[in-house]
Amino acid sequence: MAIFEDLTTMGHEQVVFCHDKTTGLKAIIAIHDTTLGPALGGCRMWDYKSDEEALRDVLRLSRGMTYKNAVSGLNLGGGKSVIIGDPKKIKSEALFRTFGRFVDSLGGRYITAEDVNIRVSDIEQVGLETAYVSGVSSRAGGSGDPSPVTAWGVFQGIKASVKYKLNKDSLKGVSVAIQGAGAVGSHLIEYLVNEGAKVHVADIDPEKVKANVKLYGAEAAQLHEIHKLNVDVFAPCALGGFLNDQTIPEIKAPIVAGAANNQLLDEGIHGAMLKERGILYAPDYVINAGGVINVYQELSGYDAEVAKKKASGIYDTLLAVYKQADEQQITTNAASNVIAEQRIQSVKAMKDLRNTMNNQNWVQGNRGRGR
Repeated sequence: MAIFEDLTTMGHEQVVFCHDKTTGLKAIIAIHDTTLGPALGGCRMWDYKSDEEALRDVLRLSRGMTYKNAVSGLNLGGGKSVIIGDPKKIKSEALFRTFGRFVDSLGGRYITAEDVNIRVSDIEQVGLETAYVSGVSSRAGGSGDPSPVTAWGVFQGIKASVKYKLNKDSLKGVSVAIQGAGAVGSHLIEYLVNEGAKVHVADIDPEKVKANVKLYGAEAAQLHEIHKLNVDVFAPCALGGFLNDQTIPEIKAPIVAGAANNQLLDEGIHGAMLKERGILYAPDYVINAGGVINVYQELSGYDAEVAKKKASGIYDTLLAVYKQADEQQITTNAASNVIAEQRIQSVKAMKDLRNTMNNQNWVQGNRGRGR
């Protein structure tokens, strides 16, 4: 893997490889862009097939966080971290505290939080060694598990997508196929059912499917069939890369709107494939921004109602993305990138101007002292 070539192409500022022989920690922290503020993004633990796969994942995820934070109007840059290994085997207090020391060594340039296979209790152990954590429990002054607010944002995004594509103000009678019944997927099912939607669900864990069928009356589906169902909305809520050459031609839903990160295997190719098929795609980092909006509130004093209200803004953000995509005749993921990049560049220009003015004042001041 051409690491520096990829860093140049994707625009990363810093990548840190973390290793500790005693605890077995192998981790990568990627800081993509800090123009808007410190890089905030969760840490995921995954048993990657190779170190190269882990690096590729953290680079894509961290860049996605830059765009997510920018398009959501947050004063944050984008970063992400991954811990390599089987979460059922390697988790320990010592490992998480060691990871916390690596985070702390960055001096606040990166703030970590929960992601796949990382629980609130794990992140609190990270927080024993650094103040640069978010998503800690309410007893520690934090917001706790961000998945309910993430799901609320996805719910609002589905409503916006249904309004834009199907011209329906309500989800009553709207059919949704949810791939992945984890923490976010399960909360999303609850919101959808309460709104009157008909929900189909599939997951790699059949017990999670059974639980959602029992709790909410969802209809069970086969994991390999869930994206092929004749429904109004397909909601990918598992791991990324599912929208690809093979699966896109099989999708019957006119809308794809779900919580998973990096849903498009190739942003250019597969965003265009969805557009060509007339499928409205909700860019993942826009629709799933509720989690980062939630933990962002911790930085100024957490209020659950404020966090949920701000996550509701995903509805209007997506409508703006869809409108821009149609006006410019580009894909929705390209449109959201444009909106995010415009905000980053405008703030960068402002900072550059301020630095130039400060330098000029410094030169003039020193000239005056030299007379």
